[in-house]
Amino acid sequence: MYKKLFKRVTDFCVIFIALGVLFAPLLIITLWLYFANKGAGIFFMQERPGKNGKIFKVIKFKTMTDERDVDGNLLPDAQRLTKVGRFVRSTSIDELPQLINVLKGDMALIGPRPLLPQYLPLYSKEQARRHEVRPGITGWAQVNGRNAISWTRKFELDVWYVDHCSFLLDLKIIFMTIKKVFVREGISSETSVTMEAFTGNN
Repeated sequence: MYKKLFKRVTDFCVIFIALGVLFAPLLIITLWLYFANKGAGIFFMQERPGKNGKIFKVIKFKTMTDERDVDGNLLPDAQRLTKVGRFVRSTSIDELPQLINVLKGDMALIGPRPLLPQYLPLYSKEQARRHEVRPGITGWAQVNGRNAISWTRKFELDVWYVDHCSFLLDLKIIFMTIKKVFVREGISSETSVTMEAFTGNN
């Protein structure tokens, strides 16, 4: 595994270049979401486990409204997903606010995606090894299927990354991510606009 300091320095360099290039588009997206979300806010923050399972708050662009049915329950994801939200998700722009998480040290640019805390007790011992490194904005599982592959396969890819992490692999994932953004593959599972919840290995 290449040195943590070198990976951290590389993350910072890439982030500052990205922010310089993407500042204007991000400002436009932010304003667009402000009006489209009908008062639901622009950013979405949620607790996620990071390295060694330490909990932090991940930051994403909010792509859904908070609309509810007559009983006060949130409507299905597909009904709450706005047009701009669908675009933001399909281009993975919703993940860009996590650059702040990377600067804070909660995440890295490349690594297993941070999932929900309630999944922690559901992992097998091998699957739990995905938390041996910092979670990433993109990762090996994201460029090899993302939400279109099973949870089992996704975790296999995450652990493979932990065992083979290197500068060249991270560089490959960055270029593959850029390609995936333009092709827009694997955004949704076969049955949902988002990934179905992980319920365990049985």
